[in-house]
Amino acid sequence: MLFDTHVHLNDEAFQDDLEAVIERAQQASVEKMTVVGFDRPTITKAMELIDAYDFLYAAIGWHPVDAIDMKDEDLDWIKSLAGHPKVVAIGEIGLDYHWDKSPREIQQDVFRRQIRLANQLSLPIIIHNREATEDCVSILKEENAQETGGIMHCFSGSPETAMECIGMNFYISLGGPVTFKNAKKPKEVAAAVPLDKLLIETDCPYLAPHPFRGKRNEPAYVKLVAEQIAEIKGISYAEVAEQTMRNAETLFNIKES
Repeated sequence: MLFDTHVHLNDEAFQDDLEAVIERAQQASVEKMTVVGFDRPTITKAMELIDAYDFLYAAIGWHPVDAIDMKDEDLDWIKSLAGHPKVVAIGEIGLDYHWDKSPREIQQDVFRRQIRLANQLSLPIIIHNREATEDCVSILKEENAQETGGIMHCFSGSPETAMECIGMNFYISLGGPVTFKNAKKPKEVAAAVPLDKLLIETDCPYLAPHPFRGKRNEPAYVKLVAEQIAEIKGISYAEVAEQTMRNAETLFNIKES
């Protein structure tokens, strides 16, 4: 059984065939999924989905690209929703220096405030980091993010950075890019990181794995990620599936199936 730790089933890309997408995921042995909400509309939809499906859980937070739009009442709202028993993390939160919508200092402030909220609520955090590794790691250290730990979502950094994050109580999550033929770093990370510190994800509808690259991603494809990790590590697919499921259930404090 597989746990896709990062899906956006709340995205408009799935509005016309959500049931079929979920059915395909179940046929591919995807037993549990975490739906990530990162602004008002996607958080609202994530909350609706976790009430509708037993096997869906939610992570809620404010995305760094939209940090400039976050108001105090938004953070209060996230805090109030986090009391739901199926909200298992605060995220995705972090830094994104690729897009210039939100100034870096505002991103950093919103990031810090959400780490503090997660620590207050004793919930892990899911980190979005794009072209901001040095600042991201520094803020995690300064804000004592190791208290709750969390996930380095769709990790694209070096094995050295991965090990530094593991030292801060974080899991390393790999998605579609690990299957790309020319993706050197994700494959190196998959080889270097101990299996008990790895998670798998799709980030669907984005970052579809080979051979679906460039098409809409969906949770069923997380099996391809697990298969690639097994091949890189020279272990069985079943071992990867079992351990990453256990890792996710431990992090999210979900009782075993």
